[in-house]
Amino acid sequence: MRRLAAALTLLILCGAAPAGAKPEGGASFAAFLTDLRRDAAARGVSDATLDAAFREVKAPDPSILARTKKQGEFSRPVWDYLVGAVTPGRIARGRARAQALAATLQAIEARYGVPESVVLAIWGVESDFGASAGTVPTIRALATLASAGHRGDLFRNELLDALQILQRGDITPSAMSGSWAGAMGQVQFLPSTYLGHAVDFDGDGRRDIWQDDADALASIASYLKDLGWRPGLSWGYEVRLPQDFDLSRYAADLSDFTSRGVMRTDGGALPGIGKGSLFLPGGLGGPVFLLTDNFEVIRGYNTSDSYALAVGHLADRLAGGPALAAPWPTKAPRLDGAGIKALQQGLTAKGFYRGDADGRAGPKLREAVRRYQIDAGLPADGYASPALLSHLKGP
Repeated sequence: MRRLAAALTLLILCGAAPAGAKPEGGASFAAFLTDLRRDAAARGVSDATLDAAFREVKAPDPSILARTKKQGEFSRPVWDYLVGAVTPGRIARGRARAQALAATLQAIEARYGVPESVVLAIWGVESDFGASAGTVPTIRALATLASAGHRGDLFRNELLDALQILQRGDITPSAMSGSWAGAMGQVQFLPSTYLGHAVDFDGDGRRDIWQDDADALASIASYLKDLGWRPGLSWGYEVRLPQDFDLSRYAADLSDFTSRGVMRTDGGALPGIGKGSLFLPGGLGGPVFLLTDNFEVIRGYNTSDSYALAVGHLADRLAGGPALAAPWPTKAPRLDGAGIKALQQGLTAKGFYRGDADGRAGPKLREAVRRYQIDAGLPADGYASPALLSHLKGP
C-alpha cells in the first residue's frame, strides 16, 4: 500500500499527460461510461449510485487535463517550498486549532501513537487546517483523467474506488470534492487511500474527511500508523557537523552520529537508539538534517522531500520549536529541471543512477550523487549542483 501511495502521489503532483492523450467527448465519453458501469457493478456499485455521481458530469473537463502538464513540489527549491508551507500565520493558526481541539488530538495520539503536532502539520500543509480543502468535484476530476487514459488505469481505478465510497454512503456526490487530481477533503486522500485508511473517529457511522475535523485528523494518524510510524521517535533534527566531518558515512545509528560529534542545533540530545541519515537539501552551504525512519513515513503520504521536510519542520514549530538555525543558500547557482535531467543522464552513463531521467530530484538521485561523489573523492553531500554537473562532464 505504501508503494502504491508513493507512486500515486508522484503521478498526481508531477505527471504529464502521455503523448496522444486527448479529452474524450460525445460518443467516446458515453462509451467510457458504459464500460465503467459494468466494472462498477462488479464492485457492488448500483446504477442509481453511478447515475447520481454523473448527474452533473456529461463530458471531460479540459482545464483538469491542462493541469497535468504543470509540475509541483519536485521542481522548486526546497527553501521556496518551506517559505510557503511554514509561515508565521500558519504556525499561529495551527496552535490555535491545537488549543481548540486539544482533547480530540490527545485521544488520537493515544490511539495511534502519532504526535499531535505531526498530525496538525499534515493537516496544515494539505488544507490549511481544513480551510482550503479544494472545491473540484471528485467524480468530475477522476472521470476526466480516467477517460483520457491518463497514466493508464490508475485514475480509472481511483474513480471506481470513489464510486464505492458513494455506494457506502459516507458522502454525497455534490459534497465529494477536493483537488483537480482527485485527492479529497481536508486530508487530500485519494479514494484508494480513503478506503484503506480513513476512520470514523467520532462514531457517527461515516468516515467524513470533508467536514468532520475529528475524522480528518484521526484518518491522518491512522494512515501514518499504517505506513509504519514509530512512536517516540522524531522525524529528524537540524544538526551541526564538526569540521572535516566524513560525509561518506552519511547513514548510521543515531548513537554513532553522537560519538562523531554531530550536535542538534536546538541543544537537545540525539536519541540513543534508532538509525539516521544525513540530508543536505541545499548542499554544504545550507541547513543539515539528520533524518530518522519516520521521515520516510511522511514521504509515504507524499513522496516529495520538500513536502516531508515542511511537515516535519512545521510540526516542530507547532510544538514550540525554533526556526531553522542555518540560512538557506538562496543566492547560490542551482540546477533547473533540464540540468537535473542532464545530471541523471550523466550518472546513468557512468553506472551510478538507475531510474528515469525525469528532471526531478529525490532520494534516488541523492544516493546516486553521493556514490559518484565518494568515488570521485568529493564531499558526499548528495546535492545536485551545477558544479557537480560540470565535474561529471569533465574538462
